[in-house]
Amino acid sequence: MPGRADPQQAKEFVEATGVDFLAVAIGTAHGVYKGIPKLDVERLSEIRKVVSIPLVLHGTSGVPNEAVKECIRRGICKVNYATDLRIAFSKGVKKVLKENPDTFDPKKYNAQGQEEVKMYVTDKMKVCGSVGKA
Repeated sequence: MPGRADPQQAKEFVEATGVDFLAVAIGTAHGVYKGIPKLDVERLSEIRKVVSIPLVLHGTSGVPNEAVKECIRRGICKVNYATDLRIAFSKGVKKVLKENPDTFDPKKYNAQGQEEVKMYVTDKMKVCGSVGKA
């Protein structure tokens, strides 16, 4: 598949550079998806066989929870949800401003944004199996 990580090239890259983590191209992308992404989990498994450093899944916002869990089972150690975190924060800010349009204190609308992020992160910690592991 074009644009997907080649396991042998991933191995060579890790050996040549000495990187600490490797973000693998298996079908995710940054930003909001149009449709549901199709992840190449077999490719992920092949990369895991030849690369011993932690693997990263970029562009996970919008990826179904079960797909994320499968990627973790196959070797992903770090999952990035940046877009969804920004969406959650914005949702909280918009909620406050819609209910109280005259609000001008950033502490008030930011607090609701932070609460939305907290709820989102709490859910994703469960999805990723990281609850109670700190």
